Amino acid sequence: MQIFTFPSPEAEQRIDTIMRRGIGFSEQTYRQVEQIVNDVRDNGDDAVLSYINRFDSPRLKITELKVTPEEIAAARKQVDRGVMRSLDKAVAQIERFHKKQRVNSWIDTDRDGTVLGQLVNPVERVGLYVPGGKGGQTPLVSTVLMGAVPARIAGVDNICMATPADNDGGVNPYLLAAADKVGIDTIYKFGSAWAVAAMAHGTATVAKVDVIVGPGNQYVTLAKKIVAGTVGIDMIAGPSEVLVIADANARPDFVAADLLSQAEHDPLAAAVLITDSPALAQAVARETAIQLKTLSRQHIARESLECFGAILCVADLPAALALSNRLAPEHLELLVKDPFAYIGQIRNAGAVFLGAYTPEPVGDYLAGPNHTLPTAGTARFSSALSVDTFVKKTSVVHYSRTAFDKDATDIIRLADIEGLDAHANSVRVRGEKDGGRGQ
Repeated sequence: MQIFTFPSPEAEQRIDTIMRRGIGFSEQTYRQVEQIVNDVRDNGDDAVLSYINRFDSPRLKITELKVTPEEIAAARKQVDRGVMRSLDKAVAQIERFHKKQRVNSWIDTDRDGTVLGQLVNPVERVGLYVPGGKGGQTPLVSTVLMGAVPARIAGVDNICMATPADNDGGVNPYLLAAADKVGIDTIYKFGSAWAVAAMAHGTATVAKVDVIVGPGNQYVTLAKKIVAGTVGIDMIAGPSEVLVIADANARPDFVAADLLSQAEHDPLAAAVLITDSPALAQAVARETAIQLKTLSRQHIARESLECFGAILCVADLPAALALSNRLAPEHLELLVKDPFAYIGQIRNAGAVFLGAYTPEPVGDYLAGPNHTLPTAGTARFSSALSVDTFVKKTSVVHYSRTAFDKDATDIIRLADIEGLDAHANSVRVRGEKDGGRGQ
């Protein structure tokens, strides 16, 4: 990994390269995905099956699109008890965290003659996208849990899951076992942009949903961007990233391992260390090179580090925290002597991991908070997937005649300023001599 002194022109150039890798799409890719979305919208199952047979499973029939109970039962038999226990533990801890996010409807009668409030209701149907991962060889079971658990806690009635079938029309048994564990109602054997389009617009086989969540490649992400507004989505997410702030007390092997845990995700992933210790910077650079050689995905991690990795040496920890807030990382690790002393200085981060024994993967799988997080600097204005993703809030307003008369003049005055005569008249007519007969 390259070491830079910050601030410097070289460091700024590297930071700019990392930040710009984000969520951009070529015009050609946008047109391709838009065409797919429109095709599925207009031609339904025929279009969906055409894309499935062309790109994923050449012999799959539309009648085989839904995973059957028999397939789920067979999958459960293939998953050993240790894995099932781990899934149970993860579900319990994710549930415990997300239950604290529930918000109730409320009514306020503090102002005389008024009833004001908010109704909080879940959406009816949710679509969860789960990437296939090397043709199903790397099943993202954690994505199943992180999407479905908060939706269930929100009160969603129906959750479907879309994940690509393999060449033979099957789905990885670990994904099916995880989906069964969290009560997914329907599992569809399709992926990519056509899966997103089918869930957004509905087909004869695929029921239209209200919200789509879950990660994916650029085609999935772009399809979500295109259908946003037709349905709700969680976020437009880019490649994964970790930023580690470490002082001289940090162990170089811990830091290196945590940087590589993100670099192995994707050649576009970013792994950044900010430290006030030049000695640690050198030690981490050496340790990263050693550990890299042991990884099964070392070619991916190497490309990530070469293109979007960096070690930034700063004057002190306040400077490190200021730079972190500027970068607004998806994952922020504080491997410093007293990490809790700095919580108040963190303004922009998807999730914060405090201390030497809280590496980012504990959040990916088991800690409880959601691992679907804002990337590419969007933590400046965006938040993790949560129970709130699956609910909508409706305002409630009631005025008595007395309360209406008290506010009428001000409402009319403000409507007149905006030149909206009918708005003003809607209030004015109720204040006339013959008006106001209702409640």
